Amino acid sequence: MSDWGNVLERAESLLQRLESHLPERTNLAIDWKKVFASRWRFYNERGFLQPVEISDPIHVRDLSAIDDQIKLVEMNTRQFIAGLPSNNVLLTGSKGTGKSSLIKALLNKYAKKNLRLIEVDKAHLYQLPQIMDLISKDPYRFIIFCDDLSFGSDDEGYKTLKVALDGSVASASENILIYATSNRRHLLPEYMSENLESTYKGEEIHAGENVEEKISLSERFGVWVHFDGFTQDEYVKIASYWVRMLSEDTYQADEEVVRRSLQWALERGSRSGRVAYQFAKNEVGSRKLKEMKKNRVK
Repeated sequence: MSDWGNVLERAESLLQRLESHLPERTNLAIDWKKVFASRWRFYNERGFLQPVEISDPIHVRDLSAIDDQIKLVEMNTRQFIAGLPSNNVLLTGSKGTGKSSLIKALLNKYAKKNLRLIEVDKAHLYQLPQIMDLISKDPYRFIIFCDDLSFGSDDEGYKTLKVALDGSVASASENILIYATSNRRHLLPEYMSENLESTYKGEEIHAGENVEEKISLSERFGVWVHFDGFTQDEYVKIASYWVRMLSEDTYQADEEVVRRSLQWALERGSRSGRVAYQFAKNEVGSRKLKEMKKNRVK
């Protein structure tokens, strides 16, 4: 080995020894008085809570066409904050209809009442017991948020989540709930063959038990809230709202703006709230850019 290779090897060895003496990032305490939301991160084989410095400013008043869903989830959240019996919540349905936005909006509304949120990626769900141990003694009410959740049949986090929802030998901590969003009602892929009572030779004898196993995860959520896709009128209302909000009431959605919003949705094959918000950003941003150019010319 060359002298340069020896130097690199010794430097790497030294860094590894130094790293072993550094404090674990999992031991870094979060000041929950100042931090309302955090993410669970995994680095160098260690998990830790990373504060969210800039959170989504969405408010409940910004959400349209989902009044019934808001009422259900907000009532459960208020029960939770008050220390009353409450349920884990599964929000399912069409993409871009406000499932994730509703959870973030409720955090913004009730953060001053000691509500806190921890976002956990599906890949890290197997670390739920560790996360719960970190926060179970805190005097705050924590929502563990799992966004866009779905599983393959062999995903490691599937069984961990099942245990976390029901508790194992020890009961679940009373200051923690799990809120999850998914496009799938039962979180797992379902196949036509599973609906057959009889099976072909060589397949599982008790096929119904396989179906029940898949349904059992979603049944552990006490509250199910479904979000349907938006009608054209609902989509136009949402797009018009965001045009006004982003322009600070400078622009109104006239017939021409409505036409462009519908064309925008048609090109994307979706009339979701997300698409409406994206249209509004494009509409307001392009208008303001044109105004800036005109002012420069003058």
